Parts: sequence; C-alpha cells; structure tokens
Amino acid sequence: MELRVLNYFLMVAREENITRASRLLNVTQPTLSRQLMQLEDELGTRLFERSSHSIILTDAGMLLKRRAQELVALADKTRREFTQNDGPMTGELTLGCGELQSVRFLTGLLGAFHAEHPLVHFDMYSGNADNIKDQIERGLLDIGLLLEPVDIGRYEFLRLPVKEIWGVLVREDSELAQKKYVTPRDLAGVPLMISKRTMVRNELSSWFGDLYDKLNTVVSYNLVYNAAVMASSNGGAILCLKLDSTYEQLRFVPLCPRLEAGSVLAWKKNQIFSPVATSFIEYAKTCLVGMSDDTK
Repeated sequence: MELRVLNYFLMVAREENITRASRLLNVTQPTLSRQLMQLEDELGTRLFERSSHSIILTDAGMLLKRRAQELVALADKTRREFTQNDGPMTGELTLGCGELQSVRFLTGLLGAFHAEHPLVHFDMYSGNADNIKDQIERGLLDIGLLLEPVDIGRYEFLRLPVKEIWGVLVREDSELAQKKYVTPRDLAGVPLMISKRTMVRNELSSWFGDLYDKLNTVVSYNLVYNAAVMASSNGGAILCLKLDSTYEQLRFVPLCPRLEAGSVLAWKKNQIFSPVATSFIEYAKTCLVGMSDDTK
C-alpha cells in the first residue's frame, strides 16, 4: 500500500467525485480509477459505492479513511523531522494539551524556546489525557500535557509547578452560584456533566464518598466548551477544572473539601526524537530543574 495511492484515496473520499479528484491530483481519470480498483483488490473489499454522479465511502472505506489520514499525517511529520540542516534549528514540535491552567505555564516555555529558535513551528492538538496518549502512541505527537491522575508508566515526564482546581460551572441564576463553594451534598440530585475519563471519575468518586452512586449524571464530556453551552441553555452543573476562560451566564464555584490535581509534560521512554523535540525536552528539563533549585 503506497502513500501516493492513499493520498489519491483521500482526495476521492473528500471530493466524492472521480473527475474533480483527478483534476486536483493532476492525474488522468482512468489512471485514478485504476489505482482505486487496485487498492480495493489489495484489501479484498469494496471501498466505494459508485453511481453516475458521485462516489461514496462504504463502511470499509470509512475505516480506511481514518487509517489513511493517520498514516499520511505520520509520513508528513517524519518528512518534516528530516528537514533539519546545519544552520539555525528548523522543524516542527507536535504537542497535545488538555484544557488546563498549566497551559499558560507551557506557553511560557514554548515562547522562550521559540525566542532562541525562531524557525521552529509548533503544532498543537487539544484533547483529554486519554486522547493525547493515544496520539503519542500512534507517533502523531511528540509530547503531551496531561492532567493527573494518569497512567504514565511508559513515559518520561516533568511535573509542572501548577495546581489545577476542581469545581463546578453553574448558571449565574442558580442557587449553587450564590455559594462560595459547593459540597458533595449540595450536588446530590443536581443534573451533572462529568468527564469521560475513568481515572478522573475515580478521583471524583473518592471526593463524593457514599453520595457518588446517587449522583444524577446526565452528560459525559470530553472538552468543556460544548458542555458549557449545554449548561448555559439547560442548567445543571459541570464538574470541571478552573480555567482562565469565561462562559456567558456561567460562574465557577470551587469544591469543598478542596480538590486539586497536578499536570505532567510527558513523552515516550526510549524513543528517538527529532532534533527539535529533543532540544525542547532538554530545555524544559533545564527550566524546571532551575525553578526547583530557586525554591530550595
């Protein structure tokens, strides 16, 4: 299976039309059709439902589309990693970040690193810790900023000097919004939106104690923005971290007893990185060790 053919396949999947795709790829229509048929023969399955006006992916085609996008992205990333020459450092650092206060600290590190290496480009992906770890395992990300608790047995990491604070986002006109903090009992019976992450749910379960099994959980979310839109419209409470972001009609109220979490900058053990990724990891280590020394 050649990358060139996968690029052909992705273009046809995007355009849903052989004629348009062949024009954009600058290949003849018969050549493109033949390549697609050979790909189907190689995989032993139909990838498209063809009609006189359009071409639509089958279920097998949808699966190949996801895999092809990952393979092409990884190939592009690998190609960029080999563009480094003997002059100023160039290339790309790919990072995954959760919605965390510690992103501000990471941004400071990136800014200082970029000041020393202005030709370096950053590619940032947003997701929760599970999403980011998956992207790291697939080779699509160099480094991830992950919210604890998280299983990092396969990773090297640096713990960032920022504490994330748990609380709830609630409508300003709700009774909870008038409180200085909310307790587990305050949230009993309230429609709740909670993170999908199992390890986070376990952490929240410990905080709620015996009340956890009686919670009215109505929504599981990945990133908080869409949950915030739902809370603004329909009420309820989002169990989430305190962020610098503000949401119309919503107020953040911290939990009591106070619940905090740490975050780590993590990368795979025993992996050979690009010069850019290697340089940034060493830079981050130096900065964080220096900060630790300053606080002794």
